Amino acid sequence: MNTVTRPRILVVGAGFAGVECVRRLERKLSPDEADVTLVTPFAYQLYLPLLPQVASGVLTPQSIAVSLRRSKKYRTRIIPGGAVGVDLKAKVCVIRTITDQIVNEPYDYIVLAPGSITRTFDIPGLTDHAFGMKTLAEAAYIRDHVISQLDLADASQDPDERASRLQFVVVGGGYAGTETAACLQRLTHAAVKRYPRLDPGLIKWHLIDIAPKLMPELGEKLGSSAQEILRRRGIEISLGVSIAKAGPEEVTFTDGRVIPTRTLIWTAGVVASPLIATLGAETVKGRLAVAPEMNLPGNDGVFALGDSAAVPDLAKGDDGAMCPPTAQHALRQGKHVADNVIAALRGQAMQRYVHKDLGLVVDLGGTDAVSKPLGIELRGLPAQAVARGYHWSALRTNVAKTRVMTNWLLNAVAGDDFVRTGFQTRKAARLKDFEYTDAYLTPEQVREHIEGTGRRD
Repeated sequence: MNTVTRPRILVVGAGFAGVECVRRLERKLSPDEADVTLVTPFAYQLYLPLLPQVASGVLTPQSIAVSLRRSKKYRTRIIPGGAVGVDLKAKVCVIRTITDQIVNEPYDYIVLAPGSITRTFDIPGLTDHAFGMKTLAEAAYIRDHVISQLDLADASQDPDERASRLQFVVVGGGYAGTETAACLQRLTHAAVKRYPRLDPGLIKWHLIDIAPKLMPELGEKLGSSAQEILRRRGIEISLGVSIAKAGPEEVTFTDGRVIPTRTLIWTAGVVASPLIATLGAETVKGRLAVAPEMNLPGNDGVFALGDSAAVPDLAKGDDGAMCPPTAQHALRQGKHVADNVIAALRGQAMQRYVHKDLGLVVDLGGTDAVSKPLGIELRGLPAQAVARGYHWSALRTNVAKTRVMTNWLLNAVAGDDFVRTGFQTRKAARLKDFEYTDAYLTPEQVREHIEGTGRRD
């Protein structure tokens, strides 16, 4: 007796791009038209742009982690684990499950949206002593760490140790670094008032970047406004400077300065997930080179989008321009790829991705913000309203929206709190401990594994 199997659609990654793709596939495909599977180590979608507000305690961690299992109406099968390799010829994805088993998952169509990891360089001591700001655990851990530095400085009798614990260094003048420095500086400024033995003048925040400008995408005027806000708060900004080496109690800048500090936060950009390197396909600056339809040329049924894909930015009209790795593009690409997967499944023509950027928003905490919606430059409260309004509307569920709005209102009325959640009682963790970059296979290991186990159909 012949059995008819439905086409298998495998989506890798539960970020903005992956989740939007899955939800649209569920809405537009009938249950008997295809089976949809999602591979993700965490069964939630993380709203990354609000991580600095989790680190500063304005938002609770669960308010920006939207559960993928909350609703009963979704029919996608979730595999708890991470994709560590893909064999495009065999049409098999190799997955390391959360139980540390390595299994094969065959597919007919695959959507690669594994996102990105923190970009690091070969700087002595960096991964051993720096914190990242890419995961929910990192944001919560950094909050505990920063508050603990105030407690430890208050308890210390050594003036040198006290000074080093009250200096904080953030590397990266993009949105993540700037918002992280701004939000955490505001937290320490409010917290130090509860420590009568500490001199507020000892608390120093440093924001450094190798680029000549802070957030150059904002333009000259808004970028200068953002710098002025930060400097007015006492944040020392150093441009054209990076880290030469990092130690447990000090950081050396490339201009020769040595800053005694126990806190180095590294946010100097991102790179595509190491999964992309396992494909053996053409890349552009580490991102998978795809067509305007976001399919991989020469490989039937393979699509890629989001931070890990070099998607041509047709809206700019520049030959060679690629879409930036922003949530705005990822959300729209997720829907567009779903439509193209459905078109390929039904034998219809696929459409090219075109989206004009709607603008930028930067939340600097409190009433400070700069925004550029649709090219209109805003500062202060109007910019803050636009920034938070955009983030709030982009949250996928009403539950998440309610939690975030409640947190904002509570913080505005009651102010900051300075509770540590207990992460510091465990073994110290740094950037290298959170992103699991050593979990991926090489292309040769992928092929070896699949040939050794046999393809499971």
